Amino acid sequence: MTTDTPARLLQLLSLLQTPREWPGGELADRLGVSRRTVRRDIDRLRELGYPVQATLGSDGGYRLVAGKAMPPLVLDDEEAVAIAVGLRAGAGHALEGVDEASVRALAKLEQVLPARLRHRVSTLQAATTPLTSGDGASIAPETLTVIASTVAGQERLRFAYRTKDGTESRRLTEPYRLVSTGRRWYLVAYDLDREDWRTFRVDRVEDPFATGARFTPRELPTGSAAEYLRRSIQLRPDAYEYELDVRFEAPTEFVTARLPTWLGTPVATPTADTDGEGGCRLQGTTSHPVEWVAMRLATLGCEFSVQGPPELVDCVREFGGRLSRAAGTNGASGRGSGG
Repeated sequence: MTTDTPARLLQLLSLLQTPREWPGGELADRLGVSRRTVRRDIDRLRELGYPVQATLGSDGGYRLVAGKAMPPLVLDDEEAVAIAVGLRAGAGHALEGVDEASVRALAKLEQVLPARLRHRVSTLQAATTPLTSGDGASIAPETLTVIASTVAGQERLRFAYRTKDGTESRRLTEPYRLVSTGRRWYLVAYDLDREDWRTFRVDRVEDPFATGARFTPRELPTGSAAEYLRRSIQLRPDAYEYELDVRFEAPTEFVTARLPTWLGTPVATPTADTDGEGGCRLQGTTSHPVEWVAMRLATLGCEFSVQGPPELVDCVREFGGRLSRAAGTNGASGRGSGG
């Protein structure tokens, strides 16, 4: 019998989070208490914001249903490990749809994981290799969680940083926001040594360290961290924008589902010769390297033609020639040794 009320409530909540209806008698047996105690504990959970629905009947039943707000969850060991591994895999590669919220969730979860579970998570991730699209550099999840924790806690962050030309330095910052572009993570922060705002590519950050020193957030020059990052990238001397123009011999829905959002949204061109299904066209301005764009276009799984810019046309031509030569040289004999 569980006599400690908080412990019993947690055990009851864990049972109710299983997607089924629990008869009152069965809950009483599981908890080793009376049905009256079960009813009182159900009322306590409701007062805490958990939407527990009761059903009438000879024995009565209880079920946890969706409410207006998200209440705290109770996870068992296996569930906690599974969620942590999934969040680590997604966060480390800045995948589409994985933003700062997922990193904050990972930071919160790993903060309370017991050492034995944290070890299981690290061991499982070290023993597996995710198949990613190659859109950006891989990042250690620990780096993201440390940064996310300092952002949430308004705590100064110190780290080693390596610039594009290989120059290394130590930075002391007041971290403001993490921003994902779909290919990379960036940190928007106030650099205390340079007394100005800066953006840092997180895959170039090493040894992040939360100093414990609190700060009051400064006012960002722009309305949002995403807007500040966009302007910062545009002002960089190595940032080159060009007009993208690509025609696809496939329906808009097909291309949109496979095209990264950072390349833009294609528009239907019904007059194209695509077996009556209609084609589409992608036009817009981008600063992504032409090599990345060529690779993504080649992996869409449909015919396409590049109208511009000339640099992308040349890159696609060179890319295609290289693949053709590779197929001509190894196509007959270069078979894989799959098991």
